[in-house]
Amino acid sequence: MTEIEILTERLKLRLIELSDLNSIHKLHSLPETDEFNALGIPKNIEDTKTIIQPWIAENKLDKIKNYTFAIENRLDREFIGLFGLKLGNEKYKRGEVWYKIHSEYWKKGYATESLKAVINFGFENLKLHRIEAGCAVGNIGSFNVLEKAGMVREGRLRQVLPLKSGWSDNFEYSILETDERKK
Repeated sequence: MTEIEILTERLKLRLIELSDLNSIHKLHSLPETDEFNALGIPKNIEDTKTIIQPWIAENKLDKIKNYTFAIENRLDREFIGLFGLKLGNEKYKRGEVWYKIHSEYWKKGYATESLKAVINFGFENLKLHRIEAGCAVGNIGSFNVLEKAGMVREGRLRQVLPLKSGWSDNFEYSILETDERKK
C-alpha cells in the first residue's frame, strides 16, 4: 500500500492510524461535534477504538473503498479533525464525503479547505464523476462549508438522520467532475 497524503496550504490529510486514537476519542466525545452526528458519544476509549479499527483496516487495503483521513495542521501537526471519502459502486464513479472538525477549529476555514482538497483528490486521483454529501438541515455551519466548496444543494430528505434530538431532515449536496471547482 502506498502512503496517501493530501496537502493544502495549511493542512495535511493523511490516513488515520491507531496512534490517532486519543485525538479521535476527544473529537467524538465533544457534545458540540456530536449535535448533528448520528454516531453518538462513545462511552469510553474502547468504544472509539472499536469504531476506528475497521477504518484503519480499510485504509490498509490495496483498493480502498472508504478513506478515513486525519486532518492536521502542517505547522504544528496538531489534530484538527477527521475527513472521510466513501466510494460507491465502481460503475457509477461516485463518492460520498463526511467530516468532523474539533470545535476549537470551527470558523477558521479548515473544513472548507479540507473539502476542496478531497474533492480534487476524488476527481483527479480517483477519477470520480460525482461526489456527494449530506447534512442535517439545522447544521448551518456544515451546509455553508459544502456551498463554499462549490457543492450544489439538490434536495431534502425527510427524517433520515437519527440525532439525539430526534429525526432530522437532511440536505443533499453534490458536485460533478464537470462543475467548475472553487480554488
